[in-house]
Amino acid sequence: MSPNFRSLVIRRSEDGGAFTRTIEDRRLSDLPASDLLIRVHYSSLNYKDALSCIGHPGVTRRFPHTPGLDAAGIVEKSSSSDFRPNDSVIIAGSAIGTDFCGGFAEFISVPSSIAVPLPKGMSLRESMIYGTAGFTAALALHQLRKVGLRPKKGPFVVTGATGGVGSVSVSLLSKLGYNVTAITGKQHARNFLELIGAHQVQSREALSDIPGRSLLRATWAGGIDTVGGSMLAALLKSCREFGGIATTGLVGSSSLPVSLMPFILRGVNLLGINAQGLERKTRLDLWLKLAGEWRPERLDSLATECRLDQLSPEVDKILAGQQVGRVVVDMRAD
Repeated sequence: MSPNFRSLVIRRSEDGGAFTRTIEDRRLSDLPASDLLIRVHYSSLNYKDALSCIGHPGVTRRFPHTPGLDAAGIVEKSSSSDFRPNDSVIIAGSAIGTDFCGGFAEFISVPSSIAVPLPKGMSLRESMIYGTAGFTAALALHQLRKVGLRPKKGPFVVTGATGGVGSVSVSLLSKLGYNVTAITGKQHARNFLELIGAHQVQSREALSDIPGRSLLRATWAGGIDTVGGSMLAALLKSCREFGGIATTGLVGSSSLPVSLMPFILRGVNLLGINAQGLERKTRLDLWLKLAGEWRPERLDSLATECRLDQLSPEVDKILAGQQVGRVVVDMRAD
């Protein structure tokens, strides 16, 4: 095993005003001591990773830093009884890539508590088509089903449907028999959304809030929102009785301009989704579902692929709101 490996490194200028991203050679001795040393085969690009790449203080505060919320690879060394060398493992929905160095590196050293074994029937690459975004979508669906929201309850809606969480949400809901309406500002992505399972595609202008109105026409049995702000307010106001919306993101706004009327008069459920800190049993169960009964028919259609040295343009693309679907990063050495 070579003592050197490649890693994307984000550095802050001495005056603190600029950030650079370069691929650098690092030594295994640079990694923190931890339970597992993992040779990373694949990672994936999330919006949070892109924010880390530009030094967003709400994501990463210590530099130099290696982003990457996700990693899938092979255990090289283990001091944990839960894993042995040559085990295939997934890291997703944890603090790597934010609080400490992440998956945009050929090796990572992490606590065994954040790793899960790769389920049978799933490849390392497929696990990164899901990644944190897909796991978040699965958790949202899990929470919606816990409050009784099954396909027979009526139509479901997904906002930000071309993004990572949104696209996997559309695919999972469709797989399980839900009638899914995908909301997007990218009308050129209609064919993509229909391919991955959307029954209807609507522009985000079609789902608009009416300020001052406490309730809107009852339309949705449930949904998964990645946007927040007035779009989430519109969804809550237009939910059917005892429906529910799982909220996973705030790319539009962190505010929620809505009264209590949807909750009091219609019994609407607002479900907050946080993939970090989830109990281990639930994490394992959800990964097994993603490998089995929840696996979308066209899983591979959700993703494009790049190498580590091709990642920077993909970061710029996701920051500009131009990403469609998921981006898998092939971290294997040439």
